[in-house]
Order: sequence, then C-alpha cells, then structure tokens
Amino acid sequence: MSQQSTHQPKVHIVLVHGAWADGSGWAKVITPLAADGFAVTAAPLPLTSYADDVGALEHTLDRIAGPVVLVGHAYSGAVIAGVQSEKVKALVYVAALAPEEGETVADVFYRGEPDPRAPQLAPDDNGLIYFPHETFATAYAQNATAEDLAVLSTVQRPISPACIMAPVGRPLWKDQPSWFLVAEDDRMIAAGNQRFMAERMQAKQRVFPVDHTPMVTAPEAVLQVIREAAGSVTEA
Repeated sequence: MSQQSTHQPKVHIVLVHGAWADGSGWAKVITPLAADGFAVTAAPLPLTSYADDVGALEHTLDRIAGPVVLVGHAYSGAVIAGVQSEKVKALVYVAALAPEEGETVADVFYRGEPDPRAPQLAPDDNGLIYFPHETFATAYAQNATAEDLAVLSTVQRPISPACIMAPVGRPLWKDQPSWFLVAEDDRMIAAGNQRFMAERMQAKQRVFPVDHTPMVTAPEAVLQVIREAAGSVTEA
C-alpha cells in the first residue's frame, strides 16, 4: 500500500453505487480506506435519468479538492465515465458497465445470454424498475450473509428506464487510466461481458471469484483494486 505524501494533496476516493442501491453498500470499503488515510465520499445518485445521475456526481465532485479516484459499481460504471471533472485521475470499475460512445447502458447490460437465475426486469405501474426481493439471494448477491441480504433488499432504490436508454458521450476511460474488477461469478453481468468491456477500454483487469456485489461479499478484493489505482495517482 502506498504511503500518502505530506507534499501531495490527499487522494479522494469517490464511491458510486449502482441501480437498486445506495451508499450503504460501500460500508465495508469506506472504513478501511479511511484508515489508510484517504478521504472518502459515497456519492448519491437519484437514479432518475442518465443525465441526472451524471449531474449529481458532478455536484459531488464540485465539493471535493484534490485528485479523485472514481469507483463505480454496475450501472454507475457508465456514470463515472460521463463526468468531465479534471480532478478525476483514475477510474475503478467494480463488476460495472462501460458503454462506448453512442451506446446505451442497456446495450451493454443485455449483451449476450443472461444467466438463467437473473430476474426478468420491467417497469412497474409508475414506470420504475425494482429488483425482485426474492432474487437478491440468487442473482444479485448470492454470496451474501442473511443479514447483508436483508439490508440490500430493504434499502433498494428503483431505477428509471431513462438511466439505461440514453446514448452516452465520449467516456472518460478514453482519457484516464482505468482498472476493472472482473467478477467471475456474477449472475447479473456475465464475466465474459465484463472482460469484453475491460479489453475494449484497455483497462487493467483484476479477476476474482466473486459475485455481483463484491464490496459487500468480498470487500478485500475491492480494496485491493482501489488501493492499486490510488497508488498510481500518489506516485504520479
């Protein structure tokens, strides 16, 4: 682990949740990173549209001084690549989605054959997509404890179709170094799909036998990749 230099601005780790989640999903990552000496923020997304989510993340970055490592899980891989802030020096993708310019989140999420244990997702009568409670344990976080599953399903927040149907602009990963944690046992975004995106991005791939939510079920794997990315910023 790199030591923070007193002559350099403290690296700020910004953790960005995906669909059906909030910042509490990063709890097992936040405390160790803070103990390392990093400044840490869990950025909230409204999940109302892709533009709204990018704008919300930009607002979070506006409040931060110094270099930033952006960490995105699942859907928010697209969001972290949509910001324009020059503070961002590295990107970390945690079992995340990385659409190319002109693609939508749906394009990459639905690429290939879905895992048979993944649920069929559709908007409800209010036009919002919720994750079925019973499939948190079988598809979203199959390695989670009963306690963690209870929290994940209880705090879930719906996502709007407007988040996944908007074509993205030039992604930030074309201009900044990126790391990609490939979750081999992911039942939501197949590992092969993750590798396809990581290779297209020319990201540094780090592969682990984890499920879709390693920040909950295998936080040490996530910490390893974040620390590596942050180390590249402090050494630059």
